Amino acid sequence: MRLVLASASPRRVELLARLGVVPDAIDPADIDESPGKAELPRPHAERLAAAKARAVAARHPGALVLAADTVVAAGRRILPKAEDEATARQCLSLLSGRRHRVFTGVAVVSPEGGLRARLSETIVTFHRLVAADIDALIAAGDWRGKAGGYALQGAAEAWIRAIAGSWSGVVGLPLAETRLLLRGLV
Repeated sequence: MRLVLASASPRRVELLARLGVVPDAIDPADIDESPGKAELPRPHAERLAAAKARAVAARHPGALVLAADTVVAAGRRILPKAEDEATARQCLSLLSGRRHRVFTGVAVVSPEGGLRARLSETIVTFHRLVAADIDALIAAGDWRGKAGGYALQGAAEAWIRAIAGSWSGVVGLPLAETRLLLRGLV
């Protein structure tokens, strides 16, 4: 059975390899990831993972399609993917000294078209960040394209005070949930 990963993320490929799984194809979904009106972080992550899986499954009939989406939330607020330095600085300033939640939805569309999904929720706490800390995180450059303006597996790890939940879920693919979804399918 062909496995298609609906993501261009090299981290997701690396994490899948930890499960002994290598996708046969990589085909990013390229869907609108904007939150719906009043959409909360948890349902947003679940909806996007399912939408990505369905979009790619339509292009690969008969394949098993795996998709994921990671959402960083400060309270009810969904933080953006940082595409520029100003956004990364805003996110890091907001997260400084606080707990926040990271939701990663994982969805699989079977070759028959059935959808199965799971969600990972992790609480991450940053130390208080002073201006020099934020400057160092920005200089590291691994914030680009990352939800919440940081990459846990990058420089930001040195400023994380606590994590409760799935480290791999924060990086982009919760391995325990993914293993359960793929069990018996791959």
